[in-house]
Amino acid sequence: MTREFRKNIRGRGASSNVTNRYDSLKYEATTEDFDNYLEDEKALLKTEVLKDSSRTIITENKSPDIGFTFSINPYRGCEHGCAYCYARPTHEYLGLSPGLDFESKIFVKEEAPQLLRTALLKPSWQPAVIAMSGITDCYQPLERKMQLTRGCLEVLLEFKNPVSLITKNALVTRDVDLLAPMAAYNGVLVFISITSLDDELVQVLEPRTSRPAARLKALETLAHAGVPVGVNVAPCIPGLNDHEMPAILKAARDAGAQYAGYTPLRLPSSVSPLFEEWLDVHRPLKKEKILNSVRDIRGGKLNDPNFGSRMRGQGARAEQMAQMFKLYTRKYDLNVKKFELSTEHFQRRGDQLKFDID
Repeated sequence: MTREFRKNIRGRGASSNVTNRYDSLKYEATTEDFDNYLEDEKALLKTEVLKDSSRTIITENKSPDIGFTFSINPYRGCEHGCAYCYARPTHEYLGLSPGLDFESKIFVKEEAPQLLRTALLKPSWQPAVIAMSGITDCYQPLERKMQLTRGCLEVLLEFKNPVSLITKNALVTRDVDLLAPMAAYNGVLVFISITSLDDELVQVLEPRTSRPAARLKALETLAHAGVPVGVNVAPCIPGLNDHEMPAILKAARDAGAQYAGYTPLRLPSSVSPLFEEWLDVHRPLKKEKILNSVRDIRGGKLNDPNFGSRMRGQGARAEQMAQMFKLYTRKYDLNVKKFELSTEHFQRRGDQLKFDID
């Protein structure tokens, strides 16, 4: 269903359900249709929780420019509602829209911890770093109730299998009792994504994420507990928030971050029209400037799907962004210490002690 509406829905990043590109039947709705469509829903679109019956939980990544091989995603869809989220098109595989459906129809893998334990018990599993939030945020609001991420962390701690986490939600501090002992054997690394220090911008761009001050406090809490932490300045949106990179890096360093990364905005497939719609609603006067700035780092287009350049951009503006990151990480002593997660402490119930016999 295609809806050409330009209205804000409180607490949501998208303003409509754009057409699923795999649908053969399309309906062109009018503004009048929308005005008559679920008046209560326009004010507050409630989240629907659906069961995901997946029988496996560890996914293998084969993209050469992604920094992990294995990942766990307890949820499909993300209630955070970030307008720019590159994972939105994954909901199209479920027959849903990458728009409002993605952030209001959340599929949960209720057996995620049990499936993970089963996977790690298999002799075929060779200990390796597992990433959480490779697609959707493992600490999105629903995690407060479902506790699937916590359940997975308990399993990873049991097996001493290392994990890297990335989140926009301060809820991660709830699990400091698990993360701190994991840190003792170099078994965990946590990155907090901070897109902006501007509360107003975050409220409309990432409506159900933690506010900037809460994310910085989460960095501080984790660092104080001995958990290695970093900041991910992502996405850097040229013309909107890229100028904030130095301030974000400094604030994160002051909160205890030791590591940092950044990623320029990516707008794959159906994310582009959703982000353009967001600009129409929230930044109409800056829309063309921002879109042209994105094209500057994406070879004249709004998206560059090519390995190598898609995670860093190309051209003079992208190089400027890279140099700014390099300058300020050096200035604030970030990425000074090399850190590697360790697999040497992995343990599997039933493993026999091995003795060297001369």
